[in-house]
Amino acid sequence: MKLIPAASALLASTASAAAVAHAKYDFIVVGGGTAGTAVATRVSQKLPGCTILLIEAGPDERNNANIYTPGHKGVLGTVYDWNFTTTPQPGANNRTVTQNRGRVLGGSSALNLLSWDRATVADYNSWEELGSPGWNWNNMHPAMEAQETFQTTSVNGSSEIIGVGEAGPIRVLVNSFTVAQQEAFFPAMQNLGLDQTFSFLDGDMLGWMRHTSNIFNSNYTRSYAPTFLAYAGSNLHLMVNTTVGKLNLDAKAACVTGVTLQDGTVITAKNEVILSAGSIQSPQLLELSGIGNASILAAAGIKQLVNLPSVGENLQDHVRITTAYRLRANYTSPDKLRYNATFAAEQQQAYNNNLTSFYDETSIGYTYMTWQQAYGNATGDNFTALGKAAASPTNPIDQKKLQYLETLSKRVPQLEVLFDDGYLGLKGYPALGSSLYGSQFMTFIASIQHPFSRGSTHINSSAPTGHPVFNPNYLSNEYDLEAVAQGAKYLRRIAQTPPMSYAWIDEYEPGLDVVQTDADWREYAKNNVLTIWHPLGTCALLPRRDGGVVSPELKVYGLPNLRVVDASVIPLNPSGHIQTAVYGIAERAAEMIAAQWA
Repeated sequence: MKLIPAASALLASTASAAAVAHAKYDFIVVGGGTAGTAVATRVSQKLPGCTILLIEAGPDERNNANIYTPGHKGVLGTVYDWNFTTTPQPGANNRTVTQNRGRVLGGSSALNLLSWDRATVADYNSWEELGSPGWNWNNMHPAMEAQETFQTTSVNGSSEIIGVGEAGPIRVLVNSFTVAQQEAFFPAMQNLGLDQTFSFLDGDMLGWMRHTSNIFNSNYTRSYAPTFLAYAGSNLHLMVNTTVGKLNLDAKAACVTGVTLQDGTVITAKNEVILSAGSIQSPQLLELSGIGNASILAAAGIKQLVNLPSVGENLQDHVRITTAYRLRANYTSPDKLRYNATFAAEQQQAYNNNLTSFYDETSIGYTYMTWQQAYGNATGDNFTALGKAAASPTNPIDQKKLQYLETLSKRVPQLEVLFDDGYLGLKGYPALGSSLYGSQFMTFIASIQHPFSRGSTHINSSAPTGHPVFNPNYLSNEYDLEAVAQGAKYLRRIAQTPPMSYAWIDEYEPGLDVVQTDADWREYAKNNVLTIWHPLGTCALLPRRDGGVVSPELKVYGLPNLRVVDASVIPLNPSGHIQTAVYGIAERAAEMIAAQWA
């Protein structure tokens, strides 16, 4: 078994929680996920004379093969997952949708599918343009580079990727494991008029790419947030299996004094509390602590201490839709690991011995495009019209997304497509005993980059400490519905484009005879739309008058020693995946904290 080195940080188990009762730390970081682990480590480095306590609700599972092995696809839906679900979504035919978030050291960086890219220059500049000085590409790009070490591999073009970091904790590479069906994706996209880009980490996402994954090249294990802990000083203490019940406020002094754990243990923060519990639980903890909308708090029997009605609002998420194709007999996909125990054992042994294996595999076939690139100017103009109809004239987020469709239409992508080897979809892999059991598949995923749907997440008035009421309002407008439908339709177009078309026998999902008209695609979208696990915006980095929860210093309005550092501060959907942005936010937060307290 491959073993992951233990961190240098002190591990305090929940059994010793009493030992820290009424203890005083300079900084308490709530949430040992992507952002929390990074910001805690960086603060420990920058302020060696200060003490930092990092508290994580889940366990430390760095030696769990299902997490560190790329081909095991993480631990989605397990005990290491909070397994949140949405309220019934009217736009998705009243279905509920699971929103997976990590309940383990490393948070969602332990669950994700290892996608590593950045948004465009315009995406990051929009944060500043919306009223947060200093939050722009010129500041975020070096902060994101500081998190990574790019490892050149033997893959053609790997050395040409630009805008990468060279000395950060997270290791990044272009996966050298590839299969014939994935290789067919690249010339197919070229045949559809897209060119290869080597700038997807340097502010230009448009085109197809051999995508990067956060993996150690030395042993092909996941490089994720706990990787930071090996760089932490002894002034960082870590508690796992420990849940924070609320933040402690001194209302008269307008400050946070520390936290209370769910077991009643009180821990004092002398300088700051840093909330890094994620886009669902950071607003929940604020509300449990009396920070939020008066009516929501009153319904849950909580006294309002800070009037901040935007907490939990502005929820946005990228949505996805898939199509799946049954491969010809001469192709092999990771589906073979499902039904052939001998093959699975051989591949696992090869992986354990550091030999090439299907357990090395991640998706590397990605493309980002505008609507004009995907469908031409006429369809692009139609989407602009739908965007105008969906956008609120008084909401700055909507107006920024509308700008992406208009004046920035040639620079900001609207559609992401990625190739996923093996079956991934709602229909389900063929059942044991069925005629298609033992088939092998490939899947295409379309993700809409700037949907106009906005929702909310708030404490449940009948069970405030339980799962929040999470309502993203998926497909709540014509733009989003049409975008998902046309995105799915485009996936079929890719599959039917040579040489991609040579790899498959039939369309398993939705089925060539099942979905044919635009009306069919719209119904397919309603029945099959899912999240791609990028909830954000619920503690938005915006001016207070525009629905903001945190200032440009990431301080909660009205509480100068409470910061939020996680994806919840991102004010609107960026292009691409959000992992690098979250690390970058943590890096910038640590710089701000060090500048104040040095």
